[in-house]
Amino acid sequence: MRHTLPLAPQFYVTAPQPCPYLEGRMERKLFTALQGQNAQKLNDSLSQQGFRRSQNVLYRPSCADCSACLSARIDVSQFSPKKTQRRTIRRNAHLDRKATSPWATEEQYELFRTYLDSRHANGGMADMDVFEFAAMIEETPIRSRVVEYTDRHDGALAGVSLTDVLTDGLSMVYSFYDPERHSDSLGTYMILDHIKIAQEADLPYVYLGYWVPGSQKMGYKSRFSGLEIYLGGQWQVMDDPDNFAVEKHPLATDPIAEQVANISLPDTVPVTR
Repeated sequence: MRHTLPLAPQFYVTAPQPCPYLEGRMERKLFTALQGQNAQKLNDSLSQQGFRRSQNVLYRPSCADCSACLSARIDVSQFSPKKTQRRTIRRNAHLDRKATSPWATEEQYELFRTYLDSRHANGGMADMDVFEFAAMIEETPIRSRVVEYTDRHDGALAGVSLTDVLTDGLSMVYSFYDPERHSDSLGTYMILDHIKIAQEADLPYVYLGYWVPGSQKMGYKSRFSGLEIYLGGQWQVMDDPDNFAVEKHPLATDPIAEQVANISLPDTVPVTR
């Protein structure tokens, strides 16, 4: 029996399941547990290498015959709002922002359910109950915040973002909003406001999760200037999204052992496979 945590992160691969972004494809994830006293350092390091956090797990797409998913972040020093984005900021000037500790509330869950039922009724989170929602918000071993956006006119909760604070930026883990306010472009507004928060805190990046060329669900991310994507083991400036094709060749993905061997860990801790 093991009574102590392993000294090095151990990496695993999920079983294939239908891809939520590209029809007819199968997805697979490389993941590791986020635990122990070095959890913050590990999250910082792997986030810079295209990983994302979900509760106590860090993961990155590792599909057997596809490498279309590209981690995306905004370099806030290179960001300049477009005319439509400036209109979005003005349109939501009546919203008040409040950042709190990661604690789930009934009001958040009600908004979350409304959002899912309207936008993602058939998605992987569609059956999430209040206890699973609370776990998503509260089970975090690192520095996280819940950023709420409230309408100062009627006091209604309009949007929520679960956000991690990294050494080099903010990572928007999961966001949801009132779908009836679709004309307000709340999803875009919350990203714009996180760019503002990062600028005020002198943090260089806002991490947005994955961008998939050819996926309508992910198209909005390519509309932000200063966008970078993680490709070929490094971050690259994305000037034109049309220059990045969906890579679905069976040899596009490196073998798992090679992927793990190329992961850089904080303090040069060895990798366990």
